[in-house]
Amino acid sequence: MTAVTVLLALLAALSNASASVLQRRAAVQEPDHGDGAGSVVRRFTRLLRRPYWLAGAGLLALSSLLQAGALAVGSLSLVQPLLAAELLFTLAVGSVVFRSRPDGRTWLAFVALAGGLALFLLAAAPSAGRSTARPGDWLLGGGGVLGAVVLLVAAARPVRGASRAALLGLASAVSFAATAALLKEAVGRLEQGPAAMFGHWSLYATGVAGLVAFLLLQGALGAGSLSASQPALTLGDALTSVVLGWVLFAESIHLGLRLLPEAVGVALIGAGSIGLAHAASVGGEWDATDPEASAGSTAALPRTPRR
Repeated sequence: MTAVTVLLALLAALSNASASVLQRRAAVQEPDHGDGAGSVVRRFTRLLRRPYWLAGAGLLALSSLLQAGALAVGSLSLVQPLLAAELLFTLAVGSVVFRSRPDGRTWLAFVALAGGLALFLLAAAPSAGRSTARPGDWLLGGGGVLGAVVLLVAAARPVRGASRAALLGLASAVSFAATAALLKEAVGRLEQGPAAMFGHWSLYATGVAGLVAFLLLQGALGAGSLSASQPALTLGDALTSVVLGWVLFAESIHLGLRLLPEAVGVALIGAGSIGLAHAASVGGEWDATDPEASAGSTAALPRTPRR
């Protein structure tokens, strides 16, 4: 079952990364011209006509199905952190879609982030817990998630650029982790038959939480580069899922002698985060312009040396 869980989770990560890149491509074709409700609605309506955005939406749906399959046979603390592979998939797919490779520092930062998380998870070895949560635990877990999302969205309102993208990406990550926890609750009830799953509130709450996560993701993608939003999105999802797995499903991680490699993994995550911040300022936002428009501009104008 572990091999199946890993395969399904990695395929979900690939689909999710491709969706983020394609919808980011659509977002740079429709720049944000204001924060008003009218501007947001008009921009979203235009995005619905973009083939890249629609393709990304389809891949998000596919990712959800793959994720549901992985959660049906594996623990939340294992499945969601495996989606950290989305970081590397984002770089690979983004390099093709945007026809502009990120600089070396960005690659190293992403590798450090993903490698650190992988080392932490291998050492922690999250264990399986209950297939469903106790009702009272949902009050604690759900209240914590709701409070975190509200605070992150409030903090994102007065800022712009990379900071806004990172905060909205983290809010989306917490929402996606909650969506995964609700989905695990729903599929866990399949043991009692389809009627038990479709008759339980968790299945419908999954849709609501997923919609909130999706809308926050659109805000993050429109606010700034993937280099700012994607680490917060992917790592926030993984770490929040470990916490929710412990709170809701009694999943646990190993401590003791494994604290050393776990600490090394956390240190790599921190180093990768610092490196990513420097790489973004040195290399520029590799996904900030439409490659088709850039190609047209390059053909019409002479290349200007970078300073």
